[in-house]
Amino acid sequence: MHMSGQRIGIIDIGSNSVRLVIYERTESGAHRVVDGAKESARLSNKIDDKGRLSDEGLYELIDTLRHFTILCSHHGIAHIRATATAAIRNAANCHDILHAIKRETGLAIELLSGEEEASYGFLGMVNSLDVSDGYLIDIGGGSTELTLFRNRAIMHSVSLPFGCVSMNKQYDSADGLSDDTLHELEQQVRKSLQGLEWAHTAPELPLIGIGGTVRALAKRHQAAVLYPFSAPHNYTLREDQVNELFQHLRVLPLEDRRKLNGLSKDRADVILPGIAILRVFFDTVQASHYWICGAGLRDGLFHATRFPSRPLLDDPLAYSVENMSALHTEAPRGHVLHVNRLAMEMHAYLAPSCPQLDAISARLLDTASKLYRVGASIDYYDYAKHSFYLIIHAHLNGLSHREIVMTAAIASFRSKGKARNHIAPYRQLIDESDLELICKLGSLLQLAAALDRSETQAIGTIKMNIADGQLLIQPQDYHGHLGLERRETEETASDFRKHWGLVPVLAMPASY
Repeated sequence: MHMSGQRIGIIDIGSNSVRLVIYERTESGAHRVVDGAKESARLSNKIDDKGRLSDEGLYELIDTLRHFTILCSHHGIAHIRATATAAIRNAANCHDILHAIKRETGLAIELLSGEEEASYGFLGMVNSLDVSDGYLIDIGGGSTELTLFRNRAIMHSVSLPFGCVSMNKQYDSADGLSDDTLHELEQQVRKSLQGLEWAHTAPELPLIGIGGTVRALAKRHQAAVLYPFSAPHNYTLREDQVNELFQHLRVLPLEDRRKLNGLSKDRADVILPGIAILRVFFDTVQASHYWICGAGLRDGLFHATRFPSRPLLDDPLAYSVENMSALHTEAPRGHVLHVNRLAMEMHAYLAPSCPQLDAISARLLDTASKLYRVGASIDYYDYAKHSFYLIIHAHLNGLSHREIVMTAAIASFRSKGKARNHIAPYRQLIDESDLELICKLGSLLQLAAALDRSETQAIGTIKMNIADGQLLIQPQDYHGHLGLERRETEETASDFRKHWGLVPVLAMPASY
């Protein structure tokens, strides 16, 4: 794998769509997507009776790939990693297709086996969710992969030769899906799962979905309930919610489905067979709930290309926090890490006497304190507001939507009133006790920042005591005269007292 100018181009030739993603590695070592393109290809529809991809289908594909290689050359990428999945893998003229693509575009396409496809999809998913056990399903246009994983490692996986596009060709859903047609489709899927012992032996695990069908399902459900977060990634659905949405969709003719909010026009037809397939798998593995993952094959390919020796991340949240910090380099790193350490020490000290503080609150504070200054990259004087916005819209993998809103509110905390305004659009996710915790952790973070107001890391270690309604903070080793820190601690004191019932005092040793 060659990297030109620190940019990687990845092309994924799927059965439903062909996509390009361009990743960039910045000077500070962060990764971000800088460009992308998508063409609806429906390759599974362009296979003739002899199992060959039609000439017309091939020319369209070559045209799209040419367009993608031009985009890549604009970005100065000399080498592109391009992969193809089921539609091409299963075409009778597979080798002619690859040869023609190479001749016309110069791209050498990697043909992924069903097993490789499942393993890259798994890598993309497990690097972006906080999960250790479950079933993973990837419903593509022409194939469906099911994987059972334990402790973040694949136990079993299988690739089955049907997907939402090929099923739609077989059971046309233009006028909806009748009971009989649905029954036939379900029987076919059920039969394909019969011999898989492992698909029947691990009930009550989440069924995690990747790929266009489940993303479309999540987006449609979010639009229907006016969900305040626009991202399908890390969205969960109960069995009854999916069934209700499916029953509503399957009686609508195609024209009406195309008008639905949250459902893209080029998904309106294939979503029905897609969800039908999904429900049979859910039923077969006796899953606890649906869990939608926005990452997948392309992300797995990125991690495998970028970190070939260790593509599996130990901690997706730590990786995305690190990545976000590296994207916003205006925040003085030494200061931010110091504030993070002081905040976590105070959290640990106060936890035994405060039932609201636990491992989850520690994770929220840890994340918020590492990111509280990212907004300074937009405007120093108003960085809190910008930090809130950036954190809400960043990809903080490993946190739920509710936890992302809480992290953003803690990081940008100024007062309870301001926090309430910030989270107003997300009230569907946040209740009054969450707001209370935001105020506690937010004021604790403000105090930690006050203890390094000079940004010189003047205070080394601290000892804490609670006496007479005061939180006494005693520096054990320090340099300089700490005037700024003392004044700033006094400034935060009244707000801190509101949420903790304690007045923080920076208590200087007698020798001071």
